[in-house]
Amino acid sequence: MKQKVLKKQQNSKKCLVCGLKNDLGLKASFYETDMNELIAIFNPLEEHQSYPGRLHGGIAGAILDETIGRAIMIQDDTIWGVTVELNIKYKKPIPLDEELRVVGRITKDSKRLFEGTGEILLPDGEIAATAWGKYMKMPIDKIADFNEDEQEWRIVSSKNEPTEIEV
Repeated sequence: MKQKVLKKQQNSKKCLVCGLKNDLGLKASFYETDMNELIAIFNPLEEHQSYPGRLHGGIAGAILDETIGRAIMIQDDTIWGVTVELNIKYKKPIPLDEELRVVGRITKDSKRLFEGTGEILLPDGEIAATAWGKYMKMPIDKIADFNEDEQEWRIVSSKNEPTEIEV
């Protein structure tokens, strides 16, 4: 099913998942869709492997965690998700050097906490891993000493930005 992209979220400088100047990072891009889901797109490198040709499970967990945790920003981009609990089920080997998609959504929302689910999708659409997480809602100034300019927290667009994403 195709989802219409409504907005692209910010990237930063050095984050493992979204940092564009982190040589070993995933450099993921995050897109808010008309289905109220967040879709991450990334290309894992050889440096992200565990077994030869396979994405390390911890890296898979990191992209799932980031995607679910960022999904709250669809509703309010001043609130960040701080992970309280994350459960992952690995279903299929995840390849390297191929474009992968991760879908995250909010399933329960209260004043202080939210819960969400997510999946890593293989290029053929099969689900490789699923996750469920619980997160605390916090503004960034309560989490870290974060300067948007220093961290280069901004929307970085390219000529090839998708207007729709197949999920």
